[in-house]
Amino acid sequence: MIVLGIWDGHDSGAALLENGRVRIAVNEERFTRRKLEICFPARAIRCCLNHGGWRPEDVDLVAYSTGDVAKTLARWAPFTKETYYQIRRRKIAPSYWHRMEKRWKYWLTTIPGNRASEALSNAAMRRRLAELGIAGRRLVLVDHHQAHAATAAFLSGFDAASVITLDGVGDGLSATVSAYSGGRLERLEETPASDSLGVFFEHVTNLLNMRELEDEGKVMALATYAYPIPDEQNPLISLFKVDGLRVRARYGPLRLYDELKRILWYFPSEQFACMAQRTLEIHMTTLARNAVNKTGFRNIALAGGVASNIKVNMRLRDTPDIADVFVFPHMGDGGLAVGAALQAAKDAGENVEILIEDIFWGPETNDAPEPPAGITRMAPYEGQEAVIRQAAELIARGEILLWYEGRMEYGPRALGHRSILARADAPDIRDRLNLQLKKRVWYQPFCPSMLDSEAQRLLENTKGRPNRFMTMGYRARTECRASLQAVLGVDGSCRPQFVREDGSSYARLLALIKELTGTGCLLNTSMNLHGEPLAASLGQVFRLMRECGFRYLACPGEGSLYTLDT
Repeated sequence: MIVLGIWDGHDSGAALLENGRVRIAVNEERFTRRKLEICFPARAIRCCLNHGGWRPEDVDLVAYSTGDVAKTLARWAPFTKETYYQIRRRKIAPSYWHRMEKRWKYWLTTIPGNRASEALSNAAMRRRLAELGIAGRRLVLVDHHQAHAATAAFLSGFDAASVITLDGVGDGLSATVSAYSGGRLERLEETPASDSLGVFFEHVTNLLNMRELEDEGKVMALATYAYPIPDEQNPLISLFKVDGLRVRARYGPLRLYDELKRILWYFPSEQFACMAQRTLEIHMTTLARNAVNKTGFRNIALAGGVASNIKVNMRLRDTPDIADVFVFPHMGDGGLAVGAALQAAKDAGENVEILIEDIFWGPETNDAPEPPAGITRMAPYEGQEAVIRQAAELIARGEILLWYEGRMEYGPRALGHRSILARADAPDIRDRLNLQLKKRVWYQPFCPSMLDSEAQRLLENTKGRPNRFMTMGYRARTECRASLQAVLGVDGSCRPQFVREDGSSYARLLALIKELTGTGCLLNTSMNLHGEPLAASLGQVFRLMRECGFRYLACPGEGSLYTLDT
């Protein structure tokens, strides 16, 4: 059975399952070059079909997610999404009408879907699918949080788990707790949209003059620069409480924003960020512990936008009541296409349960086989191994290197196929990358990739499964921090990728780095400018080289090393 999954909201995208397995998944932003694209994912759908040579008539079932009233209206009036997108990304300033519109949006998103909204959403979706030649296929609408839960449960590899989804809002809800066992996912409790911890953190992001739904990671990073205060002096904690398996807020979304704005006036930005981060950690940990106590399942599976907070995930992993934590790598709404497809395939009798080993689900593109003017392919190397060794030697002597190979990563993290690499122990690398090349804020740390064996040596508390997808925070051992100074936050923590020592080109590169520098670890950041999507093709990588002045590009798959002419 071939199942096409679609998400047509914030960070829209598509996925294709064949016989219960993800064959390809990609987000629309990789084609439009607008980060977190909100338009209907027509390009992503075409890419999914083209990947395996499938025709529209080969699709047996189409699944999509979210049918609440607000989303249904947006499907019939897509221009409203564009205005919201431009304001949210701070491309245009909101007018009085736009502020009123946002208030209406918060109200509408609290209204769950019904038969009328489902029928209207189905009609809108069939119309868009027909434009792509996909007609007469069975169409399934999957609940927003059910799609999130499907990604967390079915791809975790757990036999049994407590499954938690937590985000801003979707289908009238902001959180769910489910029990997963024997391939069956049973929802136990729901938190309505009016009590959203996700919206709380969006408000905090907005009030700190950052972009909601995009810069929450910056808030988490900024929080580390404040001196912690006792919980009893933190006025944000009491804005929420966890009651069993659901969250309760003192105020609704609009009143909450006003209250947060009032509190912010009394505190520096970094202190406000720290208080918000602490609030999220406390309530999320309480919810997870209550879920474990209720289900008896000590493994936690997470999805939803709040699960992108690696400090929260680290706190959960460090909790004695919890045995292990799995976070779906594309945990936000951008992963809903996969979730909708998984749930629909499961309901159709397909076996979809598997422990995912990698997330290289995107296309492999090479739209510029010959480098443009100003970029030169260096003297031919005899095979892949020579390119990997030359790349390791360049990095070891302090160069910043672009690394491009194979299929593109699915989700927000570069994991060794579309990466910018540098030494993890070089004290000047962070400023060089942040200020000169990536153009990010100074306090936002970079992430390391490290061999599995090195993770045990460099990091504290590596219990549970290897952190393959940069979804978890870890503290560096005190005696090893000098080896990681380019990738540590001010609190000594990092968001690492553990690399399996399986003979892949990336693992071989790290092994050579260990041989040359003494530590099998690299700074690894995504191959893009700040505010842009991950580079999807070799042509886009060449453009990045020329615009930012990156001197070296390694393509081990094709046995090529490129240099920028100076």
